[in-house]
Amino acid sequence: MIKHIFKRVGYWGPLLLILAISLLIYFNRSYAYIYNHIDKMALKIPDRGNSYLVVNNKAASSSLVYAALGDSLTAGVGANQESETYPYILAQYLAGNDYQVTLMSRAVPGVKTKEILASLLSAAIQDEPDVVTLLIGVNDIHGEIGKATFKKNYDRILERLTSETKAKIYVINIPYIGADNLLLPPYNYIFDYKTKQFNKIILELTQKYKVNYIDLYTQTHDLFKEPGSHYAADLFHPSAQGYKIWADLIYADISK
Repeated sequence: MIKHIFKRVGYWGPLLLILAISLLIYFNRSYAYIYNHIDKMALKIPDRGNSYLVVNNKAASSSLVYAALGDSLTAGVGANQESETYPYILAQYLAGNDYQVTLMSRAVPGVKTKEILASLLSAAIQDEPDVVTLLIGVNDIHGEIGKATFKKNYDRILERLTSETKAKIYVINIPYIGADNLLLPPYNYIFDYKTKQFNKIILELTQKYKVNYIDLYTQTHDLFKEPGSHYAADLFHPSAQGYKIWADLIYADISK
């Protein structure tokens, strides 16, 4: 029987086996490379010193509270200082000439939707915000959280925000993150596919709760596939330049 099999496959058998082993090694190494490189860079959150900041125009007669909910992307990992993060830049834009804005950062690196629900959401609600931005889901994707669990958690987040605050809520979908020299094939395609699937869920839920949906993914997809100065050293988190691009696009949507 074995001789018959070897007769049929001839030299292809060993070659196919070598190819299969090589592919398995490649998939394993390229997957490990993503997280090893990010960990090696060991980027930190910009030091802010306080749990809140008063941003721009302290002499203004009007004020508003802005709560920024999210993970490392909202905390500003990759930026060198607080003023380079997208919530800070956005707070400056919101202040303009008319408002004193108190920025409440409710963002912790590594959190998923379940951690938002566990603690950060209640803190944001207690801030009594006038404006809320929500950007969450990258860690759910990389943590292999299923779509059903993600949808259930996200639904609950929006349910509480809409029922327990009077804030204008701006939901930012999950952007494409990871330069093509970090996310090697097939993982660039896998993570992009998952991001699009999760963004469909987010869009459906924003329509359900009638809150504002900001499509950051579509607007930055092509740029953030490529390496460049919009990325920090880990090729995953944006740099100050990258966060400025985000802030400008988010504000353009808010100010329509």
